Amino acid sequence: MTTISTDPVARTEILARIRPASTDITNSDPVADVPIEWEYGTGIDMDDVVGTFVEKVIDYKATVVRVKGADVPQAVVEGLRSTGAEHSAVVPVGLDKSWVGAIKTAGFDARLDDPQLSKKELNDTDAVVTGAACGIADTGSIVLTHVEDQGRRAITLVPDRHVCVVKASQVVSDVPEAIQIVKPAVHEGHPLTFISGGSATSDIELSRVDGVHGPRRLYVIVVDDR
Repeated sequence: MTTISTDPVARTEILARIRPASTDITNSDPVADVPIEWEYGTGIDMDDVVGTFVEKVIDYKATVVRVKGADVPQAVVEGLRSTGAEHSAVVPVGLDKSWVGAIKTAGFDARLDDPQLSKKELNDTDAVVTGAACGIADTGSIVLTHVEDQGRRAITLVPDRHVCVVKASQVVSDVPEAIQIVKPAVHEGHPLTFISGGSATSDIELSRVDGVHGPRRLYVIVVDDR
C-alpha cells in the first residue's frame, strides 16, 4: 500500500528534495531518457555460467558434483547413497537406461513409474532420480518440464530425496533465457517445476522445517558435456 501525505509542509519538503536530485534530467520523455538496450530472452553477460550455477545451487545447501558423461551412472549411485537412500528409487520411464542399470546393480530397487506408482508407494520410496530441462545460473534453480526423463510432478515431490542430472549445455544465465527453452513444453501442455535447493519453509519465528513441499535432500550432478 502506498500512502500519499496530505501534509502541505511534508509535501513541500519532499518536492524540495526531488527537484535538485533531478536537475541532470534534461529530457522529460522517460523512454528516451532511459533507453532499454536489453532484449528479452537473450540472457545476461556472465563470465562462467556453469560455475555460477554450481555456486548458487550450493548456496541452497544442496550437494553438487561435476562429472564427465561416462561417469554419470556411478555418480547417480553415489548420489543416492550420499543422500541416505538405502533401498529404492523411483525412475521415470525415459531415464537413461545405463543410469537405471547402475541403480539396480548397486542393489537398489529401481521402481519404474509405469504403471504409475501410488501415493503410498511413492511415499515409501527412498528417492527419485531424474534428468532436467535446464538450469539457471542467476538463481541457482533447476527447471523440470516433466517430459519422459523427468517424470510426472508427483514423483519429484513425494520422495524425500532427489538426485537430478543437469547437463552443462542445459545451463543458461537467467530466468528469461530459461523460459525460451521450456516454452515448447509449455505449449504442449506440460507443467513446470522450479527447484531451488531442498524443500524448506519457516514459520513466523523463523523455525525452519525441511521437506514440507518436496524432497528435503537435493543432489545435483552436473555433466560436463561442453
